[in-house]
Amino acid sequence: MSHLVDTVAPTRLGAGFRWLLASSWISNLGDGIAIAAGPLLVASQTDDAFLVALAALVQWLPPLLFGLYAGALSDRLDRRLIVMTVDVLRAIVLVVIATSIATGTVSIAVILVALFLLGTAEVFADNASQTLLPMLVRRQDLAVANSRIQAGFITVNQLVGPPVGAALFAAGMAWPFVGQAIMVATGALLVSRISLPAHARDPQRAAAIRQDIAEGFRWVRHHAAVRTLVLTIFTFNITFGAAWSVLVLYATQRLGLGEIGFGLLTTVSAMGGLLSTLAYGWITRRVSLGNIMRIGLIIETFTHLGLAITTVPAVAMAIFFVFGGHAFVWSTTSVTIRQRAVPRELQGRVGSVNTVGVFGGLVVGSALGGTLARLFGVTAPFWFAFAGSALFVVLIWGQLAHIAHGDQPGGSDPQGRQRQAGRAGSPSPTRERR
Repeated sequence: MSHLVDTVAPTRLGAGFRWLLASSWISNLGDGIAIAAGPLLVASQTDDAFLVALAALVQWLPPLLFGLYAGALSDRLDRRLIVMTVDVLRAIVLVVIATSIATGTVSIAVILVALFLLGTAEVFADNASQTLLPMLVRRQDLAVANSRIQAGFITVNQLVGPPVGAALFAAGMAWPFVGQAIMVATGALLVSRISLPAHARDPQRAAAIRQDIAEGFRWVRHHAAVRTLVLTIFTFNITFGAAWSVLVLYATQRLGLGEIGFGLLTTVSAMGGLLSTLAYGWITRRVSLGNIMRIGLIIETFTHLGLAITTVPAVAMAIFFVFGGHAFVWSTTSVTIRQRAVPRELQGRVGSVNTVGVFGGLVVGSALGGTLARLFGVTAPFWFAFAGSALFVVLIWGQLAHIAHGDQPGGSDPQGRQRQAGRAGSPSPTRERR
């Protein structure tokens, strides 16, 4: 057993990393259960495509509204305490959802309010969580530490969680939310065991929070690689959000899948991600970062086309498998670039700018997806996603070259700041999608 632990979390990464890894895996298992159970709960209350998409929107809206403030607070306050406090609040909201289901008082309005509160809590928890790893792990070990966290994310959040969530929902609608509450609370307890060094920020510095936010924006604007990543993520999450906001309807109405089948879509995608986890080192030794991004965006573009055309569940499953492999490679690459490039004292704020890009795109996309599905059918968002992605790939193609050297220490930083260890999730990493 000790050999297995050393393989997954090498001793050189420290005890703090092991507590963080355990917390990440357990919390992500709870979130994986919700990936299937949440949309199924919404679909049990309404089959209106607009309301289904609205449920996705109210989860994606809080990062857009509060993400920048969450980043500034992460650079000001005790990051560990932020994670612990907000995760306890998340657990309480989940208990309320489970209680309303058990007592028969649940409604689409209750669900939408609860999803908004959960999304708001996750903004602060996720942003603070993203800043912990660079405070625990040396710069040269970030790739290893990231791969371990991503492997756990894929395994428990994407592979194990969704079918478990769908099965629990089939057994009783309240059970998946009870399980998620327990796991989120356990994750908070594990984070409490971590000992962190002091922030790099000067404690005597007194600046308005808006000035802190503006500093994060300025840094991103002047760093070519991170700026390109944020722009690409924003645009591609518009197209992704449009298609995925009605995925539960696409799976049930077009593919004819039931509750368990819907959960299996995410499981198949995770299997592709798991394969990419094993091959990631081989890929990065042979393919430049810029070309990794280019290939990934092409794969995502044709994912939308394939799903728009097919009505065969087996074909859709194969597409999800390939997409899952792409999503892992993209996420790991973009996160590592950001981790290595961003100074420690700016981790929260630069991460929050990226969060705004992620969820700003998802909010716009989900609103478009719900409207398109209501007017033109459930495949319309996928056709929109294909066309929009193809256009943006052409426009952004040359700019992706900026990424090739964006993670090197001492790289382009017009303000001359020394590079320090940095880490930014996923969907969510962390629980950002990319």
